[in-house]
This record gives sequence, C-alpha cells and structure tokens, in this order.
Amino acid sequence: MKTEKEKMIAGEMYDPLDKQLTEDRIQTRLLIKVLNETREDEPEKRGQILKELIPNAAAGLWLQPPFYCDYGYNIKIGAQVFFNFNCVVLDVAPVVIGSRTMFGPNVQIYTATHPLNHIERSSGREYARPIMIGEDVWVGGSVVVCPGVTIGDRSVIGAGSVVTKDIPADVFAAGNPCRVIRQIGKDE
Repeated sequence: MKTEKEKMIAGEMYDPLDKQLTEDRIQTRLLIKVLNETREDEPEKRGQILKELIPNAAAGLWLQPPFYCDYGYNIKIGAQVFFNFNCVVLDVAPVVIGSRTMFGPNVQIYTATHPLNHIERSSGREYARPIMIGEDVWVGGSVVVCPGVTIGDRSVIGAGSVVTKDIPADVFAAGNPCRVIRQIGKDE
C-alpha cells in the first residue's frame, strides 16, 4: 500500500493532513523562516539553508528572499537559476527547472490542485500535476504557472500572464490565459 507521500508525488489523490506530510511541511516552513530572515551580507548562511531546503538544486542558485515552497525536496533546479523577490513554488508534485532560467518577482508556480466535483473536494483530499520549465527561460513578474504545464527551452513569458497550457520552445507568450504571441528569432 502506498504512503500518502508516495500518492502525492505520483499525482494521485492524497490526504494533505497526513502526519508525515504535515511534519515535512513544518520542517520546510521553519527553514523558510530562517532563510527569509537572512541578511544580504550572509551569503554563506543563505547558501547552506538553500542546500537543505532545496537539496536537488545545482550550483549557482540565486534566490532573493522572501521565498516560499511546500516541501523543497520536489524541486529540481539546474545551474545558475535566479528567483527574484517573493516567489512561491507549491511543489506538491515535482517541479523541474532548467539551467539559466530566471523568474521575476511574485512568480507563483502551482502543482497543487483540487477536484472539480464538490463532493470529492469536500473530502479534503487533493492531487497535483508536475511542472517542467526548460533551460534559458525568462518568466516575467507576477506570472502564475498552473498545474501540469510545460514551458519549452528559451521561451519568454510576459509579466502578469497565467500559464494554463503548455508553451513551446523559442516563443514569446503572454496573457490570461497565456498564449503564444510570436516566435523568438536567434538574433534577438
């Protein structure tokens, strides 16, 4: 029989009030509190906290607090990724971010979702869909990335967009819902 954590990561309906998941979230919140209270002149301390909070991050992660996530261990980050102020990653399911990707302030990445059927939703159980963001992507400020979305390599998502569907590589996309505006040329 699967644990609630195994169900959660697999994208199946699970109980978010499970004891192990609750303990994991508490430990994450405590680390986030310490991270968000670090000063700009404490880069070594911030780096050590990030290694514990997001153990699957490659070298060069630059994150401007405040930052928030559910678990941290479901986030896989490539090299030299930048998060500006006040980003949120609800990493109930895996979130994979390619190298050299940049996030503007207030970006929200949501893997968590709930049943549309009110009876199922009232059970308190939920599920999630993984998010994949390619390499060399630029996600503008206040973008919301919805559950199950993939954003292709080298694409740019305009500020304030709500990404509800997959975005291919090498495009500029914007809006609510986010849609492809045009291809990005190699000389831009």
